Amino acid sequence: MTAISWCLTAGFAGLVVLGFPFAIAIALAVTAALLLADIEPAFLAQAVISGSQQFSLLAIPLFMLAGELMTAGGLSQRLVDLAGTLVRHRTGGLAMVAVLAALVFSAISGSAPATTAAIGTILIPAMAAAGYSRAFAASIAVSAGVLGPLIPPSIAFVIWGIIAEQSISRLFLSGIVPGLTLAIGLLVICWAHAKRNKVPRLPRASLAETWAAFHQGKWALASPLVVLGGIYGGIFTPTEAAAVSCVYALVIGLFVERKLTVPALPGIVASAMRTSGIVCAIIAVSAGFGILVAQEQIATRFAHWMADSIEQRWLALASLNIAFFLLAAVMDEIAIMVILGPMLIAIANRFGEDPIHFGAMIVTNVSIGMAAPPIGYCLFIGMAISKLTLGQISRAIWPQIMVMLVVLFLTTYIPGFALMLQPAGR
Repeated sequence: MTAISWCLTAGFAGLVVLGFPFAIAIALAVTAALLLADIEPAFLAQAVISGSQQFSLLAIPLFMLAGELMTAGGLSQRLVDLAGTLVRHRTGGLAMVAVLAALVFSAISGSAPATTAAIGTILIPAMAAAGYSRAFAASIAVSAGVLGPLIPPSIAFVIWGIIAEQSISRLFLSGIVPGLTLAIGLLVICWAHAKRNKVPRLPRASLAETWAAFHQGKWALASPLVVLGGIYGGIFTPTEAAAVSCVYALVIGLFVERKLTVPALPGIVASAMRTSGIVCAIIAVSAGFGILVAQEQIATRFAHWMADSIEQRWLALASLNIAFFLLAAVMDEIAIMVILGPMLIAIANRFGEDPIHFGAMIVTNVSIGMAAPPIGYCLFIGMAISKLTLGQISRAIWPQIMVMLVVLFLTTYIPGFALMLQPAGR
């Protein structure tokens, strides 16, 4: 490896270990590599501008804003109330409410942290009061949040679609079956936990309560139909759908639910901007990183080495999943996709992987990383809501992690599992 290659790999890794934010670590590694290569450092500024001017990137802040508006506008509470009337009387019913509410909210926000925050804020205290251990309540909210990147529209699929230059709409479809399968697995865990710990059931909702919950929750239920119906009906693109989702959430919150106020809007927008700014900064500075990686042929050389060392496709995919899972436990998931994207794509091409199936595998692994100890984003949100330590939630979440790994196995080795809903002839 050349000095530039060492700078981009070992140099970047060293900066991350020292605690530098990922965007700054990437920028410093690229700047050092440019100086070594005697390239004008202004190249980085040009790469940042070009890397941040992709139309599809607009979907990221817009979907994050839509999630914030839905939560502040009371639609997440409506989803919880509706799910409660359907399953609260069953064994593990209140925990199941968290999973079902997260399933629908995921189709609004496209974000694991947003889903965990929206559902956890309401249900972690309620589950603790109903007889569940606080650690289990937090672990269910965290693991249900993982549905956010899998159920369309998904910010993670938007990012991967940009990196891999694949259809974002088709990538959205590849996450539905893995997401629903994970939701079913989490429902089983809820039932088993409540059965084993003799958690008392809640009273069954009357028909009047159920009808009232459906009536009050109709606007929340309509949001995914509007967004996804528009995308697959060819009315608007995924990026335009994100804008529609924001307008919908704003109108419903201000004029229908009336829980959203004009004075609160600047704070809501600022919160969404802070979160999306971190993601977009990583993507922008990674444009220069990717160009230098391609110039040094790091990804290509690694793909050739892997193909020469590992002949079996199943073993190569297993190696990638293990490496990805370990990286996701200590590194930002978006950064992994952006930084390792060219290398992953080269490996997929080398082994003849379908790009949509490979994207589903990558995003499923990224989703697990959101809940995997020690630095999964959703874990820290669960800690903040529940007031528990990382260790307490981590000990409670391992059954859910095992279910996630089963879903990852199915997604990896049964292409039809993820590609089941793809349009005919594609």
